Amino acid sequence: MKKTIVITIMIITMSLNGYSQLLHLGIKAGLNYADLTGTNVQTNAITSYHAGLVAEIKLLDKFSIQPELLYSTQGATYKTVLGDVKNELGYIAIPVMAKIYLNNTISLELGPQASFLLSQKNNFDANNSNTFDFTVAAGLGIKVTKSIFIQGRYGLGLTEVSSSAQTKNSVVQVSAGLMF
Repeated sequence: MKKTIVITIMIITMSLNGYSQLLHLGIKAGLNYADLTGTNVQTNAITSYHAGLVAEIKLLDKFSIQPELLYSTQGATYKTVLGDVKNELGYIAIPVMAKIYLNNTISLELGPQASFLLSQKNNFDANNSNTFDFTVAAGLGIKVTKSIFIQGRYGLGLTEVSSSAQTKNSVVQVSAGLMF
């Protein structure tokens, strides 16, 4: 009986050790340089932020999947006769990035992102904003150390931000993070 318990504990410990090599959790935060594309109205980009949780699931030696759960603010500033009008949209974003490691330090990242509108801060009434945004994103990641990383990413919106305007999100993100 004792031998069975000891063997079971050893197998569980070895399994958890192997599993910890495949899954890493972390946090990240950074700056957004966001604008809206596809409109005839002159817009200017805004600087905003994103922050959230990251997981990296190693599937092959040079290939991982990186799902994330982020809060991200995007939008633009519109020029009008009365002055600038700022529209800032707050999303819960769920990117799922395929990471291809070019070497032990640099990775190429590509994948889809689903975002859900949580808040809208603006200087005008725009209640017709779409609550779902679908984006494709691509970028580079660099492991500074085993735990610290930086990323640069571009996200191009494929769905319209508002039902009354043919605008789509466009965002450049620069992030720093820590894996545990």
